Amino acid sequence: MGWYGRDATLERSGTPTTFARAAAFTHVLYAADQRRPVEVWANEEKGLVTWLTRRLGTPAHAPDLNALGFALVGGRLVAGHEKPTALLMYENADKQRLTLQWRRNDPSVEETAFRYAVENGVGVFYWIETDCSYALSGRVDKAQLLAIARVVYGQLAAADVQPAK
Repeated sequence: MGWYGRDATLERSGTPTTFARAAAFTHVLYAADQRRPVEVWANEEKGLVTWLTRRLGTPAHAPDLNALGFALVGGRLVAGHEKPTALLMYENADKQRLTLQWRRNDPSVEETAFRYAVENGVGVFYWIETDCSYALSGRVDKAQLLAIARVVYGQLAAADVQPAK
């Protein structure tokens, strides 16, 4: 019984126990930082993608959201519960920021649903694709975040089927 009550106790103490909740907390922490929101800036995108690929053990891709008004700021590696998590940050002309986070899944995870959650005012669309969990977070309305999440999903899916260069 104690094990099943663990998540509720942790949630009450402010500890994120779900990927969506952790993604929202991580978004709030880094998106608010004006001076150093990322470790590697967008001008080093190729090196950033290579580094995240190596650290996560799965191919990393930086979706292009410029057509939607969001430019890549850069990225970083953040701590997850059990696995490292990659974070890419995007920003629009109004200084609104979005973060895309992903981490590898355990092979036993089979759920692939596209879901939405709100954590402390931060919207999060999250999904599982192949062996990774993804979360797109931001303080934008649900419809806009969904439209962006669909573009991200499509670009990631297209990158996964392209032959490696």
